This record gives sequence, C-alpha cells and structure tokens, in this order.
Amino acid sequence: MIQRFIELGEGYSDLYELLEIAHSNKHRLAQMIVLHTTIRNEKRASVLVVLHPAAQGNFQPLYVCLEGIPAQSKRLQLFLDAAQELHQQVITFDVQPADTFGEKELYFQYLTGILRLNYLIPPLL
Repeated sequence: MIQRFIELGEGYSDLYELLEIAHSNKHRLAQMIVLHTTIRNEKRASVLVVLHPAAQGNFQPLYVCLEGIPAQSKRLQLFLDAAQELHQQVITFDVQPADTFGEKELYFQYLTGILRLNYLIPPLL
C-alpha cells in the first residue's frame, strides 16, 4: 500500500479545501487529526484528513495543512466543528516541528511512524 502526505498549504485558505475533501469523501474518511507543535515559542497546529485507501490502486492519501494554524483560532475550531458534523473523533498529538528535520520528507516519515505506532494508519504489507 502506498501512503502519502499531500500538503495543501499551511492552513489559511487551503483549510477550506481540506474541509471540502473531508465532506465530499465522508464515505472514505478514516481519521481527522490535529498535531500540536511549538515554533519559536508560538503554539501552532497542523490538521490532517486521512482517507481509507482507494478501492483500486491501493493508495491511501493523508491530506495535511502544515503548521500554519494558531493553536487557539477560529480556523482550528472550523476543523473541530467539521469533525463533529462528520461524526469523527479528533485525535490529537504533540509533535516536533517540521524544521527540526533536514527535509520535509523526513518529517513526513516521522509522522507516518507516529500514526502507524498508534494504529491510525495500517502498516505497509
């Protein structure tokens, strides 16, 4: 199975696209996740929408708005409200910031490990 992060942006106007993806794919919606981090003494959040793998192709997308949402903001509340509307329990983690890693791909591998260890995405087979 191929699991890939699809970065939409930092969570400004692209957050609305992420919410639309969740609503239009509610039959495939697996998880809605908030990742909290601290960047230069400022609490930020990333939001993820994880879909079940497609019926064909064995591809599982993990849509993400990365580290652009203030921890206490209307945008984060929109994500939480959407999860409630879609009958999803929001899962929350504290994670390292992306700039701790040399490359964004390494950061996504770090997040993949966290999600797999917590059984939020299936292991590679």
